[in-house]
Amino acid sequence: MTQAFAGIDFAPILPPWLLLALALVALLALIPAFWRRARGAPLRLLAFALILLALANPRLVEETRETRPDIALLLVDRSDSARIGNRAAQIEAARGALEARLGRLPDLEYRTVEVPEGGNQGTRLVTAMERALAEIPRARLAGVIALTDGQVHDVPRGPAPDAPAAAPIEAPFHALLPGRPGEVDRRLRVIEAPGYGIVGRSVELRVAVEDLGLPEAAGAARLSIRRDGAPPRVESVPVGREHRIEIPIERGGPTVVELAAEARPGEVSELNNRAVVTVTGVRDRLRVLLVSGEPHAGERTWRRLLKADPGVDLVHFTILRPPEKDDLTPLNELALIAFPVRELFQVKLREFDLIVFDRFANRGILPPAYLRNIADYVRGGGALLLSVGPEFAGPASLAATPLGGVLPARPNGEAGAGAAEGAFRPMVTALGARHPVTEGLTGANPDEAHEARWGHWYRSMRAEQRSGTAVMEAAGGAPLLVLDRVAEGRVALLLSDHIWLWSRGHDGGGPQAELLRRAAHWLMREPELEEEELTARIEAGRLLVQRRSVEAGPPPGLTVTAPDGGTRPATLAPGAGGRATAELPADQPGVWQVSDGRRSAFAAAAAANPPEMADLRADPTPLAPLLAATGGGVRWLGSGTAPTLPELRRVGPGRDAQGGGQAGGWIGLRRNGDHTVTGIAATALLPPWLALPLLLGVAVLAWRREGR
Repeated sequence: MTQAFAGIDFAPILPPWLLLALALVALLALIPAFWRRARGAPLRLLAFALILLALANPRLVEETRETRPDIALLLVDRSDSARIGNRAAQIEAARGALEARLGRLPDLEYRTVEVPEGGNQGTRLVTAMERALAEIPRARLAGVIALTDGQVHDVPRGPAPDAPAAAPIEAPFHALLPGRPGEVDRRLRVIEAPGYGIVGRSVELRVAVEDLGLPEAAGAARLSIRRDGAPPRVESVPVGREHRIEIPIERGGPTVVELAAEARPGEVSELNNRAVVTVTGVRDRLRVLLVSGEPHAGERTWRRLLKADPGVDLVHFTILRPPEKDDLTPLNELALIAFPVRELFQVKLREFDLIVFDRFANRGILPPAYLRNIADYVRGGGALLLSVGPEFAGPASLAATPLGGVLPARPNGEAGAGAAEGAFRPMVTALGARHPVTEGLTGANPDEAHEARWGHWYRSMRAEQRSGTAVMEAAGGAPLLVLDRVAEGRVALLLSDHIWLWSRGHDGGGPQAELLRRAAHWLMREPELEEEELTARIEAGRLLVQRRSVEAGPPPGLTVTAPDGGTRPATLAPGAGGRATAELPADQPGVWQVSDGRRSAFAAAAAANPPEMADLRADPTPLAPLLAATGGGVRWLGSGTAPTLPELRRVGPGRDAQGGGQAGGWIGLRRNGDHTVTGIAATALLPPWLALPLLLGVAVLAWRREGR
């Protein structure tokens, strides 16, 4: 719009300081005249005034201006908390009505900016506003109207809690909130949750159930606690006070704990009544008993391996002297100690996580009762590893004792005849290629038709496999490394005493340390080495499922149960090493359950935006510093489908920008009057041709007045 504006301007002929000096001189000259009350003193004053006015050169300036419309910014909150209940519908309806009203106001433009979900940083409404203001001239900003639930997490604060914040804008900021004031929300807050726990012990969770929007907490709430999908246990917890929960860690790997507080009548939403905690179970220092029998070249292989692991406490005995050997040497002169059979295999047997026998022959050292204790230890959940040589086929073989009942293979020949002598390269079997103990070993044969690339061994024991899985084989397909589950425990049988050749680098060596480490940790139930395992985890909003199995054939279908109880099918895609994977969106916070018909796995999905879910009430309190700094107001849209909108008014700078109460009323948008000057015309009000006659006329009048 083009408008004309007129005004008086001065374009002094002399510098202002010189005009001021002349004015002072004129004043000094007039003081005596007025002191004597001379008749021509007023006319002298008029003459001096005409001279100074002519030198100031007054002008009538006429400007042609093009007025630029003001700009209003409309912010629309699209965060998760703004979509609870019917808030999204209310905000969308209010947006349409506001845009219609803003479009009808004269000399006003509007721009709409949607504030997206902020991930785990909360609602970044002020950041979105500042980004939009970078493209708007501040001289044209009429105001900002935000359609939001008030849960904003980037409002600038003052240097002190009670100090006002600096206003990021000079125009008013108004907030329109869905619903009505006085909403109530119950939330479950996890105060402290350890990320790791020792297997066999309990960890402590500290939680609190809080009712937001009430003057003071009172009463108790029922809290449901579910661990790894098991039936929940329910506890009564005081509202507003810390509560401690003991969670037993029974296995290694993740333990998923789901907590749910009962709903409060009239609360906004139950989304933040639930919390999920994942505690990873880890073993304390592992206690390993290593018993070495007949000395041989690879005797120290096991000791070096186990001592190299800082998480292993090793107890090692080497039996160099059988009990029947007696040379009448006094006990006080012996440098060796007697083998503590009773203490190890009866009193403290179950304190060990793994028992290793390396070329051990039973020459009466361990009575049958103690060997039976070891077998019971394995069946009850213990771990046993045997590395055998020619002694395995002799009369002192452990296979011929009560311990033979838990061994997966038995010798099929007598001493000497039971050993197969000759060079061979150990081969990974078809099942071994899918088993985590031997899958992917460096130098392994790619399939059964090709030879491995690691070094040769020269002796293996002929044995008849009765149970378990042969993951490695010797020449002619004979079992070499057999792994077996016995009741609750596990057994590994290595039918050769030549693995030490790999550690010496013979014939190129091999992955001796890696193979034995995997075997030992499989025996001790390392979760990552389970051969039949279904796992699930959540990353970046996706549920990632992996199934591992040594069984050949297509993987079974999956059933996925969401936190709200809904189920959906999923298909596993086969991969290498016995693995099959699936991926699908995890769009709900809580515990997801995956089942393949035999096994179940659980994954915890935390809230995508924890700050956003911490308080689900529509509340203007977080915006209070911004509203106070800009003079803006808060209005409620009501609970109906048709929002109650305030009246929009244009106000001048420095005027109140709100009024009429929080329900309805009016909010103001500043009228800035910003413009662009397109033309200027200047006319002198006292040109020289007019100033000179006036000055002469006044001087003549003064002379005649004083001459009478």
